[in-house]
Amino acid sequence: MNIPNQLTISRILLIPIFILLLSFPFQWGEWNIGTDYLPVSHFAAALIFILASTTDWIDGYYARKYNLVTNLGKFLDPLADKLLVSAALILLVQMGHAPAWVVIIIISREFAVTGLRLIAAGEGIVLAASKLGKIKTITQMIAISALLLYNFPFSFIGFPFAGIMLYIALFFTILSGIDYFVKNWHVLGESK
Repeated sequence: MNIPNQLTISRILLIPIFILLLSFPFQWGEWNIGTDYLPVSHFAAALIFILASTTDWIDGYYARKYNLVTNLGKFLDPLADKLLVSAALILLVQMGHAPAWVVIIIISREFAVTGLRLIAAGEGIVLAASKLGKIKTITQMIAISALLLYNFPFSFIGFPFAGIMLYIALFFTILSGIDYFVKNWHVLGESK
């Protein structure tokens, strides 16, 4: 198994640890971050999310640069991304840090685009990620990281950076989803 696939699998293996850190009340203390208190376990979960998000970029770069793209990687990489983002967003709703309707739209878009990709794959068509899709991913990762960190360091000055980033991510999620379907609508017409 090549290094990009190993990184992708490591990202998948980090997800249960991430979920545990946010789901159980570990008594490791907390830090005052202005208007709120950030539990140490939630800070650790945020670091794991940031690390996992970084491995997504690294494995893709490494696979393309050294021509190590495999069918396993094509399957696992988007799966790992969707599992990580979905887990984080659902937990943020549970924690009261993200509105459920925003999370529903984001996750629904991911399911819709994955469905379109599956139909295309069945027809032997590979649908590449667009620039808007990459912007969507970056804004989602920034928004989720900021929400997991309870808006730190902006919490000290009362600036709602995390909330603003969530709505920017929502905007690019919707825009990139529409763009993806408009550019690839022919796939649905060609499917049998």
